[in-house]
Amino acid sequence: MERFYGLDLGDAESAVARLDKKDPKTPEMLSVGGVQSFITAYAKLVSGELLIGEKACYRADTVTRKLRFKSRFLTSPTAEEEITAFAAGLLGELYTSGSMVKGDDSCFYVGCPAGWDKNTRERYRAIFEQAGYPPTRIVSESRAAMVSACQSKHLQVGYDILNKPVLVVDIGSSTTDFAYVCGGREVEMHTAGEVALGGGQMDEMLLEDAVAASPKAKEIREVFAQSEPWKNYCEFAARRLKEKYYSDESYWKENPCTETIQIFFDKPLRLTLKMDEVEAKRLTDGPCQSLGNQSFRYVFIKSLRDVREHISGEKPELLFLTGGVSRLPAIRQWCAEVFPEAVVIRGTEPEFAVARGLAWSGKIDEEMREFRAELEQLKSSTIVEKIVREHIGDLYHDAVDVLVEPILTQVAVPTFEKWRNGEIRRLADTDEVMRNEIANWLRTDEARGLLTKCITSWLRPVADELEEYTEPICIRHSIPFTALSLNSYLSASDLDLRIDAKNVFAVEEVTWMIDSIISLLVALICGGGGVALVSSGLTGILIGAFLSMLVLLLGKEQMQGALLKADLPRPMRKMVPRNSFSSRMKSVSADVKASFFRNLEEEKNDEITARMEQEISEQIELCLTRMAEVVEIPLG
Repeated sequence: MERFYGLDLGDAESAVARLDKKDPKTPEMLSVGGVQSFITAYAKLVSGELLIGEKACYRADTVTRKLRFKSRFLTSPTAEEEITAFAAGLLGELYTSGSMVKGDDSCFYVGCPAGWDKNTRERYRAIFEQAGYPPTRIVSESRAAMVSACQSKHLQVGYDILNKPVLVVDIGSSTTDFAYVCGGREVEMHTAGEVALGGGQMDEMLLEDAVAASPKAKEIREVFAQSEPWKNYCEFAARRLKEKYYSDESYWKENPCTETIQIFFDKPLRLTLKMDEVEAKRLTDGPCQSLGNQSFRYVFIKSLRDVREHISGEKPELLFLTGGVSRLPAIRQWCAEVFPEAVVIRGTEPEFAVARGLAWSGKIDEEMREFRAELEQLKSSTIVEKIVREHIGDLYHDAVDVLVEPILTQVAVPTFEKWRNGEIRRLADTDEVMRNEIANWLRTDEARGLLTKCITSWLRPVADELEEYTEPICIRHSIPFTALSLNSYLSASDLDLRIDAKNVFAVEEVTWMIDSIISLLVALICGGGGVALVSSGLTGILIGAFLSMLVLLLGKEQMQGALLKADLPRPMRKMVPRNSFSSRMKSVSADVKASFFRNLEEEKNDEITARMEQEISEQIELCLTRMAEVVEIPLG
């Protein structure tokens, strides 16, 4: 695609942004009818001509005039036809003005409320297809606002949105849209994310106050009763005056902020709109008929509290405001009141954030297709497996380093105590008991915790080597290279989400290693046949005499075999002190590790090692996929 268009079709006003692939710095806001934010209205004239925008609101020679149809899309059977007519008129304007060229390689991203489901979005997309648009995709408006923030010059904002829980609040003319985003992914909220509250209610109140203050109030009301387009047009004028006032309240407190409208119906009428400090207070805190005589402030804060209550995950650390009404300073104060732990921010041109975000979404989507293709090439190659294979020996060594001493204290000592207490009849039986106990201990949370730390440390040099391949991919697609860095995800708290230690180092995968540890433990602890276990702790005369007699009767080798098979009396076993055995454990720890490392080179099971390499490689590739999903900021 050479160009990406973003259409923010609002219930009251709309905007279109264009982003050229060759100059992708900032989407350009396109003018329609001479303005960048144009009224969402169309009119069919007697001549058959189709007008859109402001000029469609007051032409006398109209056959049909329609406004505010998007908010009726889910409820009115005629809204779909009305949106189609407006979309067709807008496309014609873009072609006529030269903002679009027929046959151009382009696509459209059109916004919709976050609460619309998949079927509704597809029905909405089909409208633009029917109107003759280039390939079109529907993206939630709050998501587009988030993308706009990520792509803005505020780099920290983009980082926070990708890495922290964020609440996007898009305040439109008829609805306020909420989207809870965690880790760059939108999370569904039970509120459906949309509230029937917008700047339109304030516009209605401002217009009603102006009419009530006019000496021609009766005549103006009669015009509004007969002509909905003129009423809507005056509401739009009220909206512009309201936004003008809120854009610089300190200035307008000292200067008159008014707008006079010329109404041409049966006879010319003049209506003067006025904004001042008193009116501004009334618009936010006064009762509004369309809100059930509740104030805008009350409904907005209540909606925020409802959203907070329905967020099941972490509370937002960042609130991103968009939409023209977000210019109202009080909005930030209300957000801070409900979410005191969050930072509240707003873009410099919030009324264009959605349109720009939609255009950016098109470019991001195309880049992500290329990005995913390169990542898949990396994953399908043998690069990850090769890196893991080169480091797998280090993992075995690291595992033995952290496991041997806990096995000696947690397994060997209790096994000795069982023999000492008579729970194990013969020294020869300790082999099988210790084998089972080690296998059971390796399945405990304590063992898994040790392995998790071990794997985390081991992964760091693996991650460093892998970055040699992931960094160029990130650079080519203008993605922070840390986005595909395993080192960015190796905190202990996140490890289970990134690399599953239970799968990487499952007991079943290292049976040979367990067997090696057991055999070495038995050999070293028992000193070659079990005699060392007993003799190292013998201090009693009876046991000394007993051993001497066996040596005389049977010889040394026969004595050792007989002792291993003997069911010694418990009093004789009790004469072997605990501290002697514990001291023996400390002295053999280094020997066990050294012997294991020697055996590792000589007896390593290649099949098991290959399976571990494959398992670890698959987990790393899965981690890369998950990280890529965060980078992509899924747009659906």
